[in-house]
Amino acid sequence: MSRIGKKPVELPSGVTASVSGQTIEVKGPKGTRSFTATDDVTITIDGSSVTVTPRGTSKRARQQWGMARSMVANLVTGVTTGFKKELEIQGVGYRAQMQGNVLKLSLGYSHEVNFEVPAGVTVTAPKQTEIVVEGIDQQVVGQVAANIREWRAPEPYKGKGIRYRGEFIFRKEGKKK
Repeated sequence: MSRIGKKPVELPSGVTASVSGQTIEVKGPKGTRSFTATDDVTITIDGSSVTVTPRGTSKRARQQWGMARSMVANLVTGVTTGFKKELEIQGVGYRAQMQGNVLKLSLGYSHEVNFEVPAGVTVTAPKQTEIVVEGIDQQVVGQVAANIREWRAPEPYKGKGIRYRGEFIFRKEGKKK
């Protein structure tokens, strides 16, 4: 039995949900999100909570049960508080700045990297060495942060590069004489 799937998802005040078939749509102060579940689960709304139940005892139904409940919880979190990823830039001369809808990164290449910010995501650079990615879709926020980090992933010798805030980089010792 799924420990995650058993728990109902509470809808805070200001958030409404509607189910049509296998699709649940959640509206909140930050926007609207929807999720289409597989035919292995049933989604029901009971007052101010959303319940997900499996339609059988097969392995796939039990897998989808917990996953569908997590997706619904992420919809509710996204439309109420949103998701945020913070990146730090370390390295001499490495910096970032926003110009309109383009993130300009100086990462030690012979040219500046221009990163076009996709729709539905807000990217800010409060300091030259910090980047904050925010949005209501957890998957898109994580993917945009990963795409930015990909331009210069942290290296293990000096630790230079773009890293997530709080990320530990395993450091290696350099060459010895």
